Amino acid sequence: MAGVPASGPTPASGPESRPEGARVEKRTAARALVSDGHRLEWHLARAPSSAARDATRTGLVLVHGLPQGPGTAATAAQTYPQLADRVAQDTGWAALSFSLRGAGRSPGAFSPAAWLDDLQAAVAFLRSEVSTVWLAGFGFGGTLALRAAALDPTIGGVAALATPSDLSHLASDVPRFVAQAHEAGLVQTASPEGAEDWPAQLRAIDPLGSARAIPPRPLLIVHGSADEEVPLVDARALADAAEGRCDLRVIPMAGHRLRHDPRAVAVLLGWLERREA
Repeated sequence: MAGVPASGPTPASGPESRPEGARVEKRTAARALVSDGHRLEWHLARAPSSAARDATRTGLVLVHGLPQGPGTAATAAQTYPQLADRVAQDTGWAALSFSLRGAGRSPGAFSPAAWLDDLQAAVAFLRSEVSTVWLAGFGFGGTLALRAAALDPTIGGVAALATPSDLSHLASDVPRFVAQAHEAGLVQTASPEGAEDWPAQLRAIDPLGSARAIPPRPLLIVHGSADEEVPLVDARALADAAEGRCDLRVIPMAGHRLRHDPRAVAVLLGWLERREA
């Protein structure tokens, strides 16, 4: 799946994945994250102390990327609940991770528009808990975060990690993209219904135009200097689109999977901690 921002196989979680004290809200029938009739898998972490939970006014939605390789849709968001726990523990924010449709245990099938709908449903879900929602997306999830924030001026800020500035390589070769999504398990057939609409849906995400619409809201762009899937020039293009009104951080010698790079996670956490929670 070269050239496609990906989550890839998730390594075993380390000590950072289960911080002491983070409170996790359990999924219940009465508390469902529903997008277009699909009940999505979700995990909500809150600040560990009751006083901190009561004072929480800000929440973060974490958005995973595209899985890469055979059957990897099942684990696309596998370690994001641990990252949500870490965010809640270290910043006092509420943090929501979830599996986009077709990934993890979420039903349904991938399409670019469907995933954007899922993210907007997740924002609405978290907004019932907090007054301000922020977004942090990885890879393709970063493009969705940018687009969702461009469409919704109430989003407080956006972090885009290892995020492409241009999706034309996907829109120009949809049969290959469909084959990769099918191999990963995001779609159940080699000819999914509506695939002919994917090029227009990908163009509508418009990462550069979306990045341009974020400021003066806070925007963090994080990229690995050794990312072989999304070149560093994409991060610089996103920063240029925002006319420099962003925080651009380059992680030396880091690859594409910044979710599993502790330096990138530290940058994200530090950036959030400097914001009002």
